[in-house]
Amino acid sequence: MRAFIFPGQGSQAVGMGADLAAASPIARAVLEEVDDALGQSLSRLMSQGPADELTLTENAQPAIMANAIAVLRVLEGEGGVSLADKAEFVAGHSLGEYSALCAAQAFDLPTTARLLRLRGQAMQAAVPVGEGAMAALLGADFALAQAICADAAEGDVCQAANDNGGGQVVISGHKAAVERAMAIAKERGVKRAVALPVSAPFHSSLMQPAAEAMADALAKVAVRAPLVPVYANVTAAPASDPAEISSLLVAQVTGTVRWRESVEAMWAAGVTDYVEFGAKVLGPMVKRIAPDATVTSVTTMTDVEALAKTL
Repeated sequence: MRAFIFPGQGSQAVGMGADLAAASPIARAVLEEVDDALGQSLSRLMSQGPADELTLTENAQPAIMANAIAVLRVLEGEGGVSLADKAEFVAGHSLGEYSALCAAQAFDLPTTARLLRLRGQAMQAAVPVGEGAMAALLGADFALAQAICADAAEGDVCQAANDNGGGQVVISGHKAAVERAMAIAKERGVKRAVALPVSAPFHSSLMQPAAEAMADALAKVAVRAPLVPVYANVTAAPASDPAEISSLLVAQVTGTVRWRESVEAMWAAGVTDYVEFGAKVLGPMVKRIAPDATVTSVTTMTDVEALAKTL
């Protein structure tokens, strides 16, 4: 069995999608459709930068999705590959869940782009700059990270935000609490605690205003049943019901990205083959969680052509 998987924030880079768009009219059409939906030349920002503007959450989120969907559409259109025929499940890391749902046709492309633009803006606006922070604990399992967060909180918010597997857990919350957690982590033998260059404390309860904004937006959007089930970040379980998918996307804004558990659950369900679209970020994570898995990351025309021959 196979899953198509889609990366999250941090996988953006200036130049993303440019070579594929130059090689394929299908990729160009995807980027143009996103540009039209946003009323902005996001494709130019993706190809030319500047990097600091591309990294802004409201730009990075739709850009990462657009790039991943462009790769998928080229595989489908030029490789003659159908997602419904070649994948039993889709999954994505944080914003990648929106890419996964777009890939599985639960959302159309313009709707996905607009939702991610709003999500990025709402997440940025939820907490004043400088009040929140995130850090990666390297060499910590999820239970240890949760214990460290509990001890560091001291009345502030400090939560395990991303359980990425392979001993990597990202924590999120008030800046002072995250800094306390980093110090406690070192005392408790965690290999490294690394502050992340992010502008807001994603996947923590501080994002509640953004969750409310997404609830309002999703209530106005038609969600279709996806072609294949999506493994949801907040449950690490497959979902197909449109109403459930909407509620899970709202919960995801403040909830933990349970990526390790999602991969473990897919593996237990018989998924041995994982294809990542648009970056080479999730592939290594999957291998750390399920060492016997087959992982393919597809970003270039050469990658697409090679994959099309094997599917």
